[in-house]
Amino acid sequence: MFLQRGSPPTVKKIVYNPLVMLLLGLAAGALTRLADIYTQILCSVFSELSVWILVGVVIVLGCDSRRRACLDIFLFCAGMLITYYLVAEYTNGIWGWSFVYGWAAFTLLTPVLAYLTWFVKSGGVFGRVISVGIILVTLISSVYFGGPHFYDIIICLALAYLLFVKKKKSRSR
Repeated sequence: MFLQRGSPPTVKKIVYNPLVMLLLGLAAGALTRLADIYTQILCSVFSELSVWILVGVVIVLGCDSRRRACLDIFLFCAGMLITYYLVAEYTNGIWGWSFVYGWAAFTLLTPVLAYLTWFVKSGGVFGRVISVGIILVTLISSVYFGGPHFYDIIICLALAYLLFVKKKKSRSR
C-alpha cells in the first residue's frame, strides 16, 4: 500500500497512512484511559482539549492532501473514542452515555475541522485567520475547562510555532 517501486518508504508515508492513523488512535484511546486511572498529572494533561487540538493540527499539517487529512483525523479520533470507552468499560470505569454521544458528535465533525485547518497550509489571509482561530479556540477551551494551566500555554506556543513560524520557514526554502 505505501511501498512503491524504486523508492523506499519515508517515515512520513508510513505514519500518515489511514491504517496507521487508526492504530495510533486506538493506542491513544487506551493509553489516555489508563492515564486517567493510574496517573494524576498525565490524567490532567490528556483530559484537556488543547492537547488534542495540537495533535490534530500536527496530523493535518503532515498530510499531503486535504482528503487524506480529513480521513486521517476521523480515523484517529474514532479509534481513540472506541478504545477509550472499551477500556473504561473493561476497567469498570465511570462514564455516561452523554459523554459518548458528545465525543461521537465531535468525532463526526473532525473531518470538517481538518478541512478548515488545511487552509493554514496555503497561507494568505484566510489561512492566518484559521491559525489565529485555532489558537483562540485552544485558549478559550482551556479557560472554559478550568485553566489555563502551564501546559495549555506551552501548547498554544507550540501551535503558534507550527502555524506561523515553521510554515513560514518551509515556504522560504
